[in-house]
Order: sequence, then C-alpha cells, then structure tokens
Amino acid sequence: MLTRDLGARIARAVGTGTSAAARRAALPGVVDTIATMMAGAGETPPRVLCTGLAPLAPGKAWECVGGSRVDAATAALINGMAAHVLDYDDVALRGHPSAVMVPAIVALGQGLGQAGAKTGRDALDAYVIGYETWGDLVERERGMHPIKGWHTTSVFGAVGAAAACAYLLGLDEARAAHAIGLGATQAAGLMANFGSMAKSYQTGRAAQAGVIAAKLAEAGMTAGADLFESPQGFLRAHSPKGEVDTASPARAIASAWLVEQKPVSLKRYPTCYYTHRSLDAVLALLARTPIAVTEITAVRVRISNEHATILRNHAPRNGLEAKFSMEFAMACALLHGRVGLSELTDACVAAPDLRDLMRRVHVEPVAADSAEWNGAAAFDEVIIERRDASPLRSDAVTHPAGHAKKPMTRAELDTKFRDCLDHSPYAATGDDLLRTLYALEETPLADLHPLR
Repeated sequence: MLTRDLGARIARAVGTGTSAAARRAALPGVVDTIATMMAGAGETPPRVLCTGLAPLAPGKAWECVGGSRVDAATAALINGMAAHVLDYDDVALRGHPSAVMVPAIVALGQGLGQAGAKTGRDALDAYVIGYETWGDLVERERGMHPIKGWHTTSVFGAVGAAAACAYLLGLDEARAAHAIGLGATQAAGLMANFGSMAKSYQTGRAAQAGVIAAKLAEAGMTAGADLFESPQGFLRAHSPKGEVDTASPARAIASAWLVEQKPVSLKRYPTCYYTHRSLDAVLALLARTPIAVTEITAVRVRISNEHATILRNHAPRNGLEAKFSMEFAMACALLHGRVGLSELTDACVAAPDLRDLMRRVHVEPVAADSAEWNGAAAFDEVIIERRDASPLRSDAVTHPAGHAKKPMTRAELDTKFRDCLDHSPYAATGDDLLRTLYALEETPLADLHPLR
C-alpha cells in the first residue's frame, strides 16, 4: 500500500540520514529560502498575519516578522508566508517546495529546544525526505492541478512538510504514515487567491500543517491507512481528471534521492515562474537591440495556454497582482530594463507609462508540448512589433536562468541573498547569516536566525 510505503521510507531514514550528495543538493534551496524569508519579513501581508494572531504565545522557535520566539507551528506559519510573499522563492515539483518545508523544519527543530536539539544536518536530511515524498506524489498526476483551481504548493506542501517533520521527530513507520496522512487532510489552497495576500498565507498554512501533523502523530493521533491510494483519498480527490497513479509502490531510492536528480530551480525575478522564460527572452533581445518604448506598437508573447491561464491578471492594480501578469512583466522589462524587488511596488504598477505599455502586450497561447515541463510550451518567445521598422523576434527560451539545467553559480546566489537581505529589516546581518548557512551541517538549529 502506498501510504504504508511512504511511511516506511521515512522511518528507514531515521537514524541513518540520507546522503552527503543529497544534502549538498538541498542546501541551495535552504539558502535561497532564508533569503526570501528575510526579504518578506517587512512586507505587509505577513505583518497583517501577525497583527491578526496577536498576542503571539511565547515559545522556542524564531519568527522573522517581529523577531520573537513563539511556538513551532506559529513560527512555521509566519515564516512560510514571509518566504513566499514576494514570489521570489525556488521552484520544483510543480510548486515551491522550499518555502513550505524550510520554515516548517527550522521551526520544529528550534521548538524542540535543548532536550531534542537538532543541527543543520538533521534539517537537510529532513528536507531531502520531504522533497522525496512531495515528488513521489505530485509526479503521479498527468494533469495540471492549477487548471482545476488547486494551488499545488499548499496542497502537496502540507504532505511534504509533514514528512520532513516526521523524520525530524524520528517517528516509526506507522506514525510517519499517520503524520503524512494528517498533513494531507489539512491540505488546501486555491488558485483564485493568486495576486492576493491569501496566496502566501496558503503556503504558510502548509508549513504549519506539517508541524502540527507530525506532532499529532507523535502523540498518537491516526489517519486513514489508505489515505493516498483510496478512491476517496488525497490523490484522487485533488486530481483534475482522475488521471493519477495510485497503484504503483513508493519510488525506490536507488543511486540518488530525488533532490539530486531533479533539484530546485532558483528564481531570477520576483514574479510567477511562468513569466521567466519570456523575461529572459525579452531582456536578451533588449541587450542586443535597444528599443525605444515609443516605437513599440505591440508585444506578442508566445506561451502555453496552461501557463497563460495561471497569469490571470491582465491589468494588475498593485504589486501583488502584478506578479501574475505577463503584461506587467513585459512592460516592466521594456520600460526599466529589469524586473526586481524595486519594481514590484504599487507605485510602479500604477505609473501611466507602464500601464500604457501593458495595453500593447498580447499573449498568444501555443501548444503545451514540452517533453520535460508539464503544461509548458516547448519554448517561450517574444515578438516586438515596431512602428517604422520590421518586427524583432527573441531567441526561443527553453530553460530560464537559474533553472536546474542553467543553475545559478554560488556567486549569483550570494548576490541574490544579499539583495534580499538589503530589502529586509535584517540587512546588517546578511554576511554573518550567509556564513552560517554555508556551515549549516554543523550549526545548531537554535542558532539559525539573523540576530544570534
């Protein structure tokens, strides 16, 4: 049975860990997530969250918005929302795994205190386990969950975080299976929330769900024994068309863990990942051929219909909505020559010249025929039509910069990290925190915060 197999895989790793290669593959996702979490700490949505939850009960886990120590589940919720609010966090497994799992793992590890003290090595092993469980489940589906309206990150994230936390607590096979089942029963999140504060709240809730699920399973709470393979279970309930494999056993770990085979892709822009190939295309085109905005009569962007459906905000009114707008992404790139944290503001979105240019951007859906990216076109491209000259066509882009097949160098990741910290309330602590993260395996999780 699949549910039992998934629990057994978690339990087998308890005491032995994963592998040095898997932990190395996991580390960029952790570094990137801490960066985006710190950058998100000063944003309005997580601050609204903390105001709504006030007063926060004291505990041992550090939360990044107010800098206080709270219980592990609350820290996971706050930090998960902060990690995802800028939409700058990494991408893999049809979602954003690190923004869910890293806050959950760190919060639970810190919440255990000295009696159950955990190190960064424990955290990286937990990440590998959570990643494996998430990937095993999401890759059983042929369809695209977002087309049905499901936010894949928060739906599968609750299970991945529960698996990671079950490992961190050292649960046996039965309790680990119950933990992921309890995570699955808390899974939720809707695509209609994209462009609102609730989108990143859904991610924080998935992180919180993972912590709660593992702790409840440890205490003896149970979930359905066939929760993942049942006709009324998690996989079929969320499947867009019922084209999901519930019969195959859990993926066997042969020569490598999934995070080694399919590592995360790091984001170069703080916008929906479905804009990134087109952004690379238009920025490369601009670098070759400078274009005056006044010359542009139309910008035609060729992406899959599935990706176009996710980019639902055609006339965004603020920075949150602009993250899911191809019209904004193209107009911003053409007008400012970049799309960064400084551009994802309400003022930038409201600027008359940008709004005028957005009206000239047109998405032309093409077939989703990529052999390696579910729901994507084989490549994305941009065509710029000009008033008194021939059209300009970009190169075809199959993998955006930062993709696992075009990975960031350590220097590029460090630059992104420092840029994120400069955008945060913790700018002065960036270099010390970065050094701590690169020595994570030997670092007590209790020390993993920027104010130590």
